[in-house]
Amino acid sequence: MSKPTKSNYDPIRKLKVIFSGLHFAVSDFSVAYKLVLSVPVFILSFIVQQWVDVTLILLATGMMLVSELFNSAIEILCDFVQPREDMRIGIIKDIAAAAAGVSIFVWASALILESYHLWKLYKN
Repeated sequence: MSKPTKSNYDPIRKLKVIFSGLHFAVSDFSVAYKLVLSVPVFILSFIVQQWVDVTLILLATGMMLVSELFNSAIEILCDFVQPREDMRIGIIKDIAAAAAGVSIFVWASALILESYHLWKLYKN
Protein backbone atom coordinates (compact mmCIF):
# COMPACT_ATOMS: atom_id res chain seq x y z
CA MET A 1 0.00 0.00 0.00
CA SER A 2 1.47 3.35 -1.01
CA LYS A 3 1.75 6.29 1.30
CA PRO A 4 -0.75 9.10 0.55
CA THR A 5 0.94 12.12 -1.00
CA LYS A 6 0.41 15.67 0.09
CA SER A 7 -1.87 17.62 -2.21
CA ASN A 8 -0.26 20.25 -4.42
CA TYR A 9 -3.25 22.53 -3.87
CA ASP A 10 -2.03 25.92 -2.69
CA PRO A 11 -4.90 28.40 -2.21
CA ILE A 12 -2.55 31.38 -1.80
CA ARG A 13 -0.85 30.62 -5.13
CA LYS A 14 -4.26 30.20 -6.77
CA LEU A 15 -5.37 33.62 -5.48
CA LYS A 16 -2.15 35.20 -6.78
CA VAL A 17 -2.80 33.70 -10.22
CA ILE A 18 -6.42 34.93 -10.16
CA PHE A 19 -5.41 38.47 -9.20
CA SER A 20 -2.63 38.46 -11.77
CA GLY A 21 -5.11 37.58 -14.52
CA LEU A 22 -7.60 40.17 -13.28
CA HIS A 23 -4.87 42.80 -13.17
CA PHE A 24 -3.94 41.98 -16.74
CA ALA A 25 -7.59 42.25 -17.86
CA VAL A 26 -8.36 45.46 -15.97
CA SER A 27 -5.21 47.13 -17.27
CA ASP A 28 -6.83 46.87 -20.72
CA PHE A 29 -8.93 50.02 -21.28
CA SER A 30 -11.70 48.07 -23.04
CA VAL A 31 -12.33 46.16 -19.80
CA ALA A 32 -11.52 48.90 -17.29
CA TYR A 33 -14.09 51.40 -18.52
CA LYS A 34 -16.83 48.77 -18.38
CA LEU A 35 -16.04 48.06 -14.76
CA VAL A 36 -15.96 51.79 -14.03
CA LEU A 37 -19.44 52.15 -15.57
CA SER A 38 -20.79 49.20 -13.59
CA VAL A 39 -19.63 50.35 -10.16
CA PRO A 40 -21.88 53.43 -9.71
CA VAL A 41 -24.99 51.58 -10.92
CA PHE A 42 -24.16 48.67 -8.64
CA ILE A 43 -23.62 50.97 -5.65
CA LEU A 44 -26.83 52.94 -6.28
CA SER A 45 -28.82 49.71 -6.59
CA PHE A 46 -27.27 48.53 -3.35
CA ILE A 47 -28.06 51.81 -1.56
CA VAL A 48 -31.73 51.76 -2.55
CA GLN A 49 -31.83 48.07 -1.66
CA GLN A 50 -32.94 46.82 -5.04
CA TRP A 51 -31.51 43.35 -4.39
CA VAL A 52 -32.63 41.74 -7.63
CA ASP A 53 -31.08 44.65 -9.53
CA VAL A 54 -27.86 44.38 -7.52
CA THR A 55 -27.69 40.72 -8.45
CA LEU A 56 -28.48 41.46 -12.09
CA ILE A 57 -25.71 44.06 -12.37
CA LEU A 58 -23.27 41.76 -10.57
CA LEU A 59 -24.09 38.83 -12.87
CA ALA A 60 -24.05 40.90 -16.08
CA THR A 61 -20.73 42.54 -15.14
CA GLY A 62 -19.25 39.20 -14.12
CA MET A 63 -20.37 37.58 -17.37
CA MET A 64 -18.89 40.44 -19.37
CA LEU A 65 -15.60 40.22 -17.48
CA VAL A 66 -15.38 36.44 -17.92
CA SER A 67 -16.06 36.70 -21.65
CA GLU A 68 -13.43 39.44 -22.01
CA LEU A 69 -10.92 37.27 -20.14
CA PHE A 70 -11.67 34.27 -22.38
CA ASN A 71 -11.48 36.45 -25.49
CA SER A 72 -8.09 37.83 -24.43
CA ALA A 73 -6.79 34.35 -23.58
CA ILE A 74 -7.93 32.94 -26.93
CA GLU A 75 -6.35 35.83 -28.86
CA ILE A 76 -3.04 35.49 -27.00
CA LEU A 77 -3.04 31.71 -27.47
CA CYS A 78 -3.81 32.04 -31.18
CA ASP A 79 -0.99 34.56 -31.63
CA PHE A 80 1.38 32.19 -29.81
CA VAL A 81 0.38 29.13 -31.83
CA GLN A 82 0.35 30.91 -35.19
CA PRO A 83 2.16 34.28 -35.27
CA ARG A 84 1.60 34.67 -39.03
CA GLU A 85 -1.75 35.61 -40.51
CA ASP A 86 -3.92 32.52 -40.94
CA MET A 87 -7.57 32.48 -42.04
CA ARG A 88 -8.46 29.75 -39.52
CA ILE A 89 -6.90 31.71 -36.64
CA GLY A 90 -8.82 34.77 -37.82
CA ILE A 91 -12.08 32.84 -37.68
CA ILE A 92 -11.28 31.61 -34.15
CA LYS A 93 -10.53 35.16 -33.01
CA ASP A 94 -13.70 36.46 -34.68
CA ILE A 95 -15.83 33.86 -32.88
CA ALA A 96 -14.20 34.72 -29.54
CA ALA A 97 -14.79 38.43 -30.20
CA ALA A 98 -18.43 37.72 -31.11
CA ALA A 99 -18.93 35.88 -27.81
CA ALA A 100 -17.46 38.86 -25.95
CA GLY A 101 -19.67 41.17 -28.02
CA VAL A 102 -22.83 39.29 -27.06
CA SER A 103 -21.93 39.49 -23.37
CA ILE A 104 -21.13 43.19 -23.72
CA PHE A 105 -24.57 43.74 -25.30
CA VAL A 106 -26.25 41.92 -22.38
CA TRP A 107 -24.14 43.88 -19.87
CA ALA A 108 -24.90 47.23 -21.53
CA SER A 109 -28.62 46.41 -21.70
CA ALA A 110 -28.69 45.53 -18.01
CA LEU A 111 -26.82 48.72 -17.11
CA ILE A 112 -29.08 50.92 -19.23
CA LEU A 113 -32.27 49.34 -17.92
CA GLU A 114 -31.09 49.57 -14.33
CA SER A 115 -29.95 53.17 -14.76
CA TYR A 116 -33.37 54.04 -16.18
CA HIS A 117 -35.07 52.24 -13.28
CA LEU A 118 -32.94 54.11 -10.73
CA TRP A 119 -33.56 57.42 -12.50
CA LYS A 120 -37.33 56.85 -12.36
CA LEU A 121 -37.07 55.89 -8.69
CA TYR A 122 -35.21 59.10 -7.79
CA LYS A 123 -37.38 61.24 -10.05
CA ASN A 124 -40.50 60.31 -8.10
